[in-house]
Amino acid sequence: MTGGGTGGHVNPAIAIADCIMENEPDSVIEFVGTSRGIENKLLSKTDYPLHHVEIRGLRRSLSLSNLKTAYYVLTAPGKAKKLIKRFKPDIVIGTGGYVCWPVLKAAQDMGIPTALHESNAFPGVAVRMLEKRADRIFLNFEEAKEYLKYPDKVMHSGNPLRGGFTDISKEQARESLGLTGYERFVLSCGGSMGAERVNDMALAFMRDYVASHPEVYHLHACGSIELELCTRQFKEMGLDKYDNIKLVEYIFDMPTQMAAADVVIARAGAMTLSELAMQGKPCVLIPSPHVTGNHQYKNAKAIADKGGALVYEEKDLTDGVFVDAVSALLEDEGRCARMGESIRAFARADAKKIIYKEIKRLVNKD
Repeated sequence: MTGGGTGGHVNPAIAIADCIMENEPDSVIEFVGTSRGIENKLLSKTDYPLHHVEIRGLRRSLSLSNLKTAYYVLTAPGKAKKLIKRFKPDIVIGTGGYVCWPVLKAAQDMGIPTALHESNAFPGVAVRMLEKRADRIFLNFEEAKEYLKYPDKVMHSGNPLRGGFTDISKEQARESLGLTGYERFVLSCGGSMGAERVNDMALAFMRDYVASHPEVYHLHACGSIELELCTRQFKEMGLDKYDNIKLVEYIFDMPTQMAAADVVIARAGAMTLSELAMQGKPCVLIPSPHVTGNHQYKNAKAIADKGGALVYEEKDLTDGVFVDAVSALLEDEGRCARMGESIRAFARADAKKIIYKEIKRLVNKD
């Protein structure tokens, strides 16, 4: 397995690996990532070994780091080939991120079956570079097929999720979290590192709406980078005085918190959207503008076009627009229910099973 850089690349890989192990416990699975990626943190909580192959993307501006990138491009496939020769895999599966390229390229050069999984509505650079020689390309969004040159290799599988997002009802979640005394629950977050614009909008909503509506509970995760600034602003606004408003750095029990929520405010990463779809949650999405191919906006638009989400680009946001939009949605239970059903149509509860069966076919193919 190889994939890295973001949780949206790593978590699907872990989900696929877990599914293989559930069905074939005698399987041996190892991961390849970079030494800098979040895969190191996420895989440290599993039993899967992680090997490093250094690779990075080119910067658009002239930079000395591009010289190092060029060095990695020349050396990474050779290092990946040594790993593959030692491990002798039956198949190599990539889930996105630059590290996929040298590992799958090496496997393809050696005649080993390869598969790709693309979570986003706009395929990443690594997937587009590798698609010609890949044996199968799994897609989360059907719309991504439009950007690929080999659509005959595509299988619409959905996004494989790790456990937890189908195991608890809204009522059970609210009871376990002690939220039965609140009529509505808003959950908001901008990713593990944080997002300044999402934090600004969440605090504005807390200040201008939730503070005067004690029947509403609002939990916001601000992320590690923004924690100090966001905490200071939170206190300056006097929000720390309200029992129905809570600010945290990170949400560790996301499946339970999301299950309990009535409305979710979030970025539009593929993994987040898959989790929202699985639980049928009406959501207000603020796509990150700082991603390749503006893929978060494309992810969000695919859902918004079917009535499953409200989408606001950062450049269009003001406190007033955002507060009015979220409060109107929160107060309209019928609209929330319709949006929940619309986004649920994007969920594929059988994603892991689809991918596992196809992996078995590729491995056993004569």
